[in-house]
Amino acid sequence: MNVLDLLSKEQGMPESFYSIPNEELIQRAKDVKERLGASLYIPGHHYQKDEVIQFADDSGDSLALAKLSAKNKEAEYVVFCGVHFMAETADILTDEHQKVILPDLRAGCSMADMADIHQLERAWGELQAVFGDTILPMTYVNSTAAIKAFCGKHGGATVTSSNADAMLEWAFTQKKRVLFLPDQHLGRNTGVKMGLPLSSMTIWNPIKNEFEGGYGEDTKVILWKGHCSVHEKFTVENIKECRMEDPDINILVHPECSLEVVEQADFSGSTQYIIKKLEGAPAGSRWAIGTEMNLVNRLKQRFPDKPVQSLNPNMCPCLTMNRIDLPHLVWALEQVEAGEPVNIIKVDEDIARDAKLALDRMLNQAV
Repeated sequence: MNVLDLLSKEQGMPESFYSIPNEELIQRAKDVKERLGASLYIPGHHYQKDEVIQFADDSGDSLALAKLSAKNKEAEYVVFCGVHFMAETADILTDEHQKVILPDLRAGCSMADMADIHQLERAWGELQAVFGDTILPMTYVNSTAAIKAFCGKHGGATVTSSNADAMLEWAFTQKKRVLFLPDQHLGRNTGVKMGLPLSSMTIWNPIKNEFEGGYGEDTKVILWKGHCSVHEKFTVENIKECRMEDPDINILVHPECSLEVVEQADFSGSTQYIIKKLEGAPAGSRWAIGTEMNLVNRLKQRFPDKPVQSLNPNMCPCLTMNRIDLPHLVWALEQVEAGEPVNIIKVDEDIARDAKLALDRMLNQAV
């Protein structure tokens, strides 16, 4: 679903909510949560603002929260504090009687928007003409339900940043080649981690509907030309500057960063890996972290004995994730309590069925 589609469906929050003092909003949120009790479940993504995450029943990455939502059979309403593709995944995995709500439909994901189903269908025909039936489509969970459904329908699966290497290994037991959507950096970094040469990877440009660079019989991974607008802003120059200021600093980055950044960092891994790395680090160790700023700031507060800073001092939080703010959350909660829930995320049944195939293939790998 593109931005225009989202905005056309959105039930907008009254502007008056922006004039309510934070103290009152916080109390109203607490009151609604208490009154709704077990019928309400609020999952909150790690990248959310503190003003929102304080009300989360669970915090985590996108797939973990979707799975937790699915396990919670009591909640009639799941108010998902994340972005659109995450709420879609929660809707796919939850039961029919449960309603998934996104407080602000403008909370999209620029990476997910870089893989449009129409572009993929067009590309698939071109790729089949070149390579025949030797390609398995695989998609990062940071993608639309329609992209997940395409992968499910064509025998593929979803991956997360924590299991991408295991899932790619599985994919190569199914087909000779993999089309990796929508994040080229996670795909490239995972391939290199598995020992694949860069020469075996090529880029597909969905805008031009053509390859960028060479391809041939030795091509193993076709990388969709997409990226995370936050993680792509971390650079090798950032690493050099951090090391000049502090030669003993530990550089820890997310695999959505470029290959050059990942190669020069000390450690690279998923959001959960980043958190666990800090948990296990010795007191006094110093860290420059290449991931979203809200999480970095939260880690600073959580580990005052382990100085934490952003790898890029000029980095800003994920703008689309931050569409979910305290006024929108309170408005959404009060609409639920009033029996008039807004911004319900409902995935088409056929799309949901095929998307669940892709998710289940990943979950069944137990990785």
